[in-house]
Amino acid sequence: MSDGTATTTDLDVRLEKHRVELTGYCYRMLGSSFEAEDAVQDTMVRAWRSYEKFEGRSTLRSWLYRIATNVCLDMLTAGNKRARPMDLSESTPLAQAALSPRPDNTWLEPMPDARVLPTVEDPAEAAVAKESVRLAFMAALQQLPPKQRAVLILREVLAWRASEVAELLGTTVASVNSALQRARATLAERDGQSPEGVVSDPLDEEQQKLLERYVAAFEGYDMTALTALLHEDAIMTMPPFDLWLTGHEDITGFMTTLGAPCAGSRLVPVQVNGLPGFAQYKPDPEAGGFAPWAVQVLEISEGRITGFHCFLDTKRWFPLFGLPLHLDADADQVEEGV
Repeated sequence: MSDGTATTTDLDVRLEKHRVELTGYCYRMLGSSFEAEDAVQDTMVRAWRSYEKFEGRSTLRSWLYRIATNVCLDMLTAGNKRARPMDLSESTPLAQAALSPRPDNTWLEPMPDARVLPTVEDPAEAAVAKESVRLAFMAALQQLPPKQRAVLILREVLAWRASEVAELLGTTVASVNSALQRARATLAERDGQSPEGVVSDPLDEEQQKLLERYVAAFEGYDMTALTALLHEDAIMTMPPFDLWLTGHEDITGFMTTLGAPCAGSRLVPVQVNGLPGFAQYKPDPEAGGFAPWAVQVLEISEGRITGFHCFLDTKRWFPLFGLPLHLDADADQVEEGV
């Protein structure tokens, strides 16, 4: 019995080593942080139960990817495509702004870097991994048919050979190359439709200073200072609401009208979707201190903020990022989330 226990423990350890990269793969496939974690858990359970049938003709890693791919393809049969507000409707002028929520499964969801980006020594490999979970690329992936999506991720992001992808999908190299060509063409059509930030890894000095100025402007609710940081065509989104705004005038105008209760907020830095971000805590007039409100994801280009994306949902995002559900009024700082 002790031998069996040791073997089981060893398998658990071997499977667990692949959890982060598998979560990253499933997240790119599904566009949902919680569905990705469910898919990986399902993958681990299936692998554990069928390990005795694993004949070792491939590596454990590629076998796990095959299971994870099948799990994701099964989950995608419903045809739901996760999206951002600008993928679904036209920009709304401030004068017509209204907060209309859509169901949770409509939206592309944020994800902490630590849950999807395994530690790698090669800086170029790390940069590709970060770029492949950024919101604009994730949204583009969601427009691909599921199998094209899998091929593109495996070939372009994970650098698998066409023969390896063909074996995983049970198809031919020619079919894989054809799917990759079609996927690339679809992404090329979308290229340039929305601004995508160019962020250094790690952030350069100019970008660090920009974020420091942003924190000061937002926490001080200084719209003049914030305007100076926003690109003239900056985009603001607020899932689960389908409203999205373009331009610093409408963004700051919204913040001083419908968004006025956010005045006096506190920001805690987080690493999210390969981009800089913040957990926003709003003043809590009933309990005192600050209550969770949103996870902000910032896109930056040429010294300005081009994207300002606020994911509202305190009950899901803050635990996902390992963040507290309350800040005391006299708290000087909070440790950065995962």
